[in-house]
Amino acid sequence: MSETPEPVENVTPEPGQRSKLASVSEVLTLYAICLFVALALAALLVEFASDKGSWSSVYTVILDGAVRKPGRWGLTLGIAAPILLVGLGTIVSGRAGLVNIGQEGQLVIGAGCATYVGVRIGGPGPLALALTLLCAVIGGALWAGIAGALRFWRNVPEVLTTLLMGTVAANLVGWGLRNRFLLLAPPEGRANRNQVSLPLRTDRRIPRVELFGNEFPLSIVLALVLAFVVWLVLGRTVVGFRLRMLGRNARTAQRSGVDQKRYGIGAMLVSGGFAGLAGGVMLAGGDFGDYQLVANFGAGIGFAGLLAALVARQRALLLIFIAFLFAGLRTGSGFLRATGVSARIADVVQGTLVLAMLLPPAILYLRARRRAIAATSSRT
Repeated sequence: MSETPEPVENVTPEPGQRSKLASVSEVLTLYAICLFVALALAALLVEFASDKGSWSSVYTVILDGAVRKPGRWGLTLGIAAPILLVGLGTIVSGRAGLVNIGQEGQLVIGAGCATYVGVRIGGPGPLALALTLLCAVIGGALWAGIAGALRFWRNVPEVLTTLLMGTVAANLVGWGLRNRFLLLAPPEGRANRNQVSLPLRTDRRIPRVELFGNEFPLSIVLALVLAFVVWLVLGRTVVGFRLRMLGRNARTAQRSGVDQKRYGIGAMLVSGGFAGLAGGVMLAGGDFGDYQLVANFGAGIGFAGLLAALVARQRALLLIFIAFLFAGLRTGSGFLRATGVSARIADVVQGTLVLAMLLPPAILYLRARRRAIAATSSRT
């Protein structure tokens, strides 16, 4: 006599799982809508404001310039590495409740320190490269540490000091590029008006890898490893817990035994160190300035890393994808200029796409804030 099988119960997802899936799909839909609208506006702009470009080519040209054409995704990876590093530092300071917006200046200072040491230091190439990058970290950390010290010892808002010190950093490095005893290269082999440094020697440059016809520096591997380290420290350690506590409620954290000055200044030092390291890998990686420090070396990477961290909503692993996306927008919009579209229109297209990435976090924040206010008012 055969046994009758027991009825299989319908397995339905729990309410929490269902709401989480719905939230993720809602966020993805919001990003898709914003990107579609931005691409549509970019296409219209190219069609009506450019004589040589065509609206139908905007989508394919950006994709070709970012990943599809030979050698392009290697260039995108090389640009994504410093963006990811700057974004990681921004996440660390943001978790501590600090607003560091001077990454561009910290990056330039790090690149200047790396240049000064890299062209003068002796010894084996790998050791010289490690010391060069270490000096970049120290330079960026000390520059951000000044803002941290002013914040916790003189109560000066870090959002103001980091912004102003970015301008000071740009002028300071520019002054260094006008003096031979600091950063300016000797007149032999360069035009008199070119304010550039000596290039790094071949043995103290970050190795480059060629894969499927694409060439990129190993700095992207370093950035990925550091992204996992930051994710682990912030989410799985006592230090990360204390930083999050400090960022959410500084008074409660201090009552719980968290040293506000120690962790706050430490977060600023780490944030500036990441930005300085980004300047170092830009110098030694070869994708910026041909291994030498030039005027306007930052190229907006500091601000791009800041925006990438905002879009990633302070999530280190999500920042990996966002950094690659921001790098793709830069390389893709640059490729758009090669099709005959003017540089100004290409910059507007890039800005429109970046704005599309910034809108969803702002919308989600405002919605969450309204819900919190509504929930609080209903209880009272």
